[in-house]
Amino acid sequence: MIFLQQRQCKLLGNFQLTCNPFYKTAGVTRSPGKLQSLQIARWARPHCTALVGVLLNCLTPVSQAATAPSDLGTLSLEELANIQVISVSKKAEPLADAAASVFVITADDIRRSGVSRLPDALRLAPNLHVAQASANGYAISARGLNGSNTSAPNKMLVLIDGRSVYTPLFSGVFWDVQDVMLEDVERIEVISGPAGTLWGVNAVNGVINIITRPAKDTQGTLAAAGKGNREENASLRHGGKIGADGNYRIYLNYADRKNTSLENGNPVNDASHKTQAGFRTDWASARNQLTVEGNVYQGAQEQPAPGSIVIPGPNLALGDIRVSGFNLLSHWTHRLDGGASVNVQAYYDRTKRAIPPFFAETLDIADVQFQHALKPLGAHAIVWGANYRYSMDRVTNSDFFAFLPANLNQRWASLFAQDEITLRDDLKLTLGARMERNDYTGTEFLPSARLAWKTTPTSLAWAAASRTVRAPSRLDRDAYVPGRPPFLLDGGSNVVSEVAKVFEIGYRGQPTSRLSYSLTLFHNRYDDLRTQELAPSQTFVFFGNQMEGKASGMEIWGTWQASRQWRLSGGLTMLRERLRLKPGSIDVAAVNATGLDPGYRAMLRASVDLSSTSELDMIVRHVDALSSPTVPEYTTVDLRYGWKVRPDLEFSVTAQNLLGGGHAEYGDATTRSEFDRSLFVKLVSRF
Repeated sequence: MIFLQQRQCKLLGNFQLTCNPFYKTAGVTRSPGKLQSLQIARWARPHCTALVGVLLNCLTPVSQAATAPSDLGTLSLEELANIQVISVSKKAEPLADAAASVFVITADDIRRSGVSRLPDALRLAPNLHVAQASANGYAISARGLNGSNTSAPNKMLVLIDGRSVYTPLFSGVFWDVQDVMLEDVERIEVISGPAGTLWGVNAVNGVINIITRPAKDTQGTLAAAGKGNREENASLRHGGKIGADGNYRIYLNYADRKNTSLENGNPVNDASHKTQAGFRTDWASARNQLTVEGNVYQGAQEQPAPGSIVIPGPNLALGDIRVSGFNLLSHWTHRLDGGASVNVQAYYDRTKRAIPPFFAETLDIADVQFQHALKPLGAHAIVWGANYRYSMDRVTNSDFFAFLPANLNQRWASLFAQDEITLRDDLKLTLGARMERNDYTGTEFLPSARLAWKTTPTSLAWAAASRTVRAPSRLDRDAYVPGRPPFLLDGGSNVVSEVAKVFEIGYRGQPTSRLSYSLTLFHNRYDDLRTQELAPSQTFVFFGNQMEGKASGMEIWGTWQASRQWRLSGGLTMLRERLRLKPGSIDVAAVNATGLDPGYRAMLRASVDLSSTSELDMIVRHVDALSSPTVPEYTTVDLRYGWKVRPDLEFSVTAQNLLGGGHAEYGDATTRSEFDRSLFVKLVSRF
């Protein structure tokens, strides 16, 4: 016998592939009259569930920089409403005019939150569900479908300076390697809702667009160091000029994260360390702007000590998980006469991940994008573009799990066009469509229509209808268990794209100079959601598309500037999911486990400038319970105090989970991490 601790190599959540579809996640539920006939029932669960659960959990980890603490009154609500966003229409437009459910996390929001990691910064967006599963793993989604027992969250598109960090391995994001120096982030645009017309397949329930500062805004040297009971980190950045028109910055950061613990207090061997370095250069002239940037990283994460899952077989040597990679991106913008422009972007991204003894992967992606915004033609503002992506995936399989073929090259090609039609001064209609081709399902059609009515100079009513899809990943099509015949999981060669038809209405207003708010109602209709089906021979299972359903909800948030020194922000999201199997499917566990989403979430954030040199921030969150597996509801209170010691030196201390007692956010009760009080002290020096 060997013992494997299933939860501890999780990087994004507790995603357990249940090879016997008649078992539910919690407890054992039998389908009447059929369980006895299954040849795989006696041994498929301890072999396939444990081995693939272990592996899939490992696969799915789930103002200027030199500015001192800002006076909240220096950026009014009117100025916040006029922040330029690009994620909604692929062109710069004021946030107040964006016909979508979009929330912007500013650089000052991130600084005053006291967070040290990118996923934790995303908790500031009320339209996102961010659940931490382990020291390195997060499940992040919008509007539901935040993973299941057989998949990671896979319906969000995440971009860093225009570079997609989605992996075709499972259509999700390895959050454990998505590090940016938070002091370099200018803003994060979070769209909840479909954006497939402009951004392509997999932008089903939202887009997270992380935009870093131009190099000209990060001149000089910045050094930051932080230490707490859960992690410690250090960063160094330097920026300067290149001739008359160019600027650059280089950076280096290091993070060391400590083990988390189980509910019973036992430690979890999920500690990690990671080093990352990078650069950005910008050149600008009257008509041209060129950006070149790159990053390189390397790190390691512990795997579990012997634990809770018993698997017959040889003794396994569980080495550290190793991650590494690099990326290089170039973006060129050329402004033409009459308001037209051309954008060309290209990037290369290599990622490597080894999870001994189960799996190793090297993935290379090359991506080229072209976009042309035409000169306005009367009432029409047209933008069109094309995208081509090529990937080379090289997998080292094992006897436990395999992707077949082990080596696979894939291609994606797409064309899109969008027309913004001014019907009258206060009314605009936007029509768009995208044709995208992939190697698994062929050509997909992604249309959308949006209507925006400027009811007053400071308010906007809008409505939208869209169709978008999530194309199959390698996990959907090419996964086999065990790694050689006879298979218990025999891939999913007939898996098609998951489809969502989405209807939204929203209102964004600013009734006074001190109050602003946004309200969105949405209704999603899903079809062809992924399931596990039993083969006619009853000797193996395979992936299918035998589930459909609906999701409806509300998103509301707002900000009140109580005084020049005091600002209150809050948000509430509500969600109801109703999923069902199609005739002929027997995957009863899928209905219970696909929507790992709370029914509601609420957040309140208070920011106070105590003096010209000190500030205090508090964030209160409440998250409703999850049902399958059960995660109790929880409330957290975080507090940060910041002190400007000198114009070039800032000290802060952040206390998280002040209510104590520990809480879980994601996963099965026997394997998930619990998060208790933590303290983090940070120094930032600029010179």
